[in-house]
Amino acid sequence: MPEPIRFDAWACPLPLRDSPTIVMGHGGGGRLSGDLLEHLFLPAFRNEALEARGDAAVVGVPAGRLAFATDAHVVRPLFFPGGSIGELAVNGTVNDLAMAGARPLHLSASFILEEGLALDRLAAIVERMAGAARRAGVAIVTGDTKVVERGHGDGCYITTSGIGVVPDGRSVGPERARAGDAVLVSGTIGDHGVAILSVREGLEFESAIESDTAPLTDLVERLFAASVDVRTLRDPTRGGLAATLVELAERSGLGVVLDEGAIPVRPEVRGACELLGLDPLMIANEGKLVAIVPEDQAEPALEAMRGSAIGRQAVRIGTVVAEHPGTVVMKTGIGGRRVVTLPLGEQLPRIC
Repeated sequence: MPEPIRFDAWACPLPLRDSPTIVMGHGGGGRLSGDLLEHLFLPAFRNEALEARGDAAVVGVPAGRLAFATDAHVVRPLFFPGGSIGELAVNGTVNDLAMAGARPLHLSASFILEEGLALDRLAAIVERMAGAARRAGVAIVTGDTKVVERGHGDGCYITTSGIGVVPDGRSVGPERARAGDAVLVSGTIGDHGVAILSVREGLEFESAIESDTAPLTDLVERLFAASVDVRTLRDPTRGGLAATLVELAERSGLGVVLDEGAIPVRPEVRGACELLGLDPLMIANEGKLVAIVPEDQAEPALEAMRGSAIGRQAVRIGTVVAEHPGTVVMKTGIGGRRVVTLPLGEQLPRIC
């Protein structure tokens, strides 16, 4: 967790210094609510649209089709190795837009704060959100804050919505998949879920496991810049790789065959899953994508992704097939086959 924010270094610290934790008045729409906006949110997220302080932001968008996404974030703990709820709130919505082939532009942010949350803790979350937005190339242009009674909010919940523009000529979706297409993943799976678990359970590993939370926009733009005919994009978050591929198979009406030995899993993550009886395929990721591309474009697609720092471990993990429509089958390391199913519930709740 970052060092606590020093309120005496803020532009106008006095109102917040007098109340170092969130109180019910911060959600009442009065002076305390104004303090949060004036001395916390505006300095962190400053941009022209937000400065207007209207009930809605008015922004310009380039020509093209508009994409819109929204996501709620209730992770516990609020800070974890490699990230915080702040980065998740930005990256989650940015990535949802990117998976539609959109270039993300603007976000909104809604905060549900629990009475008693330390303001320096909230400030650290907000600063991390601001940094994530800068890295993703988006602006947080509007938002809202509500406060709930102590014991009813687990510190902080954040909901973000976002808009982006889909350039002309781009079309991605499971209905575009074809038998023979290659299934690619941009890197190791399960990192985020195990990073959260390590904090909750006090687990220690030989190498630190950090969340993979990151914006995927660069990976997507690299694929299109390489003239790859991207059929489908998905980020395997809740339910992990298994849920993502089963959904794709069901919605496309085709089957998927995976090669177990090709799926990248860090040894520490695999060991933790074996110890705890978890399946890495069903653990959430927050900075990986699955791409389905034509067979003859698999290598150019991998080369494009590997040109990005977060895509260096991109690999092919399977093939789309006409057989067993709606079903994902795994070729195991011992020569057998098993059906990959949807998880019945979340293996690790409250992770995103």
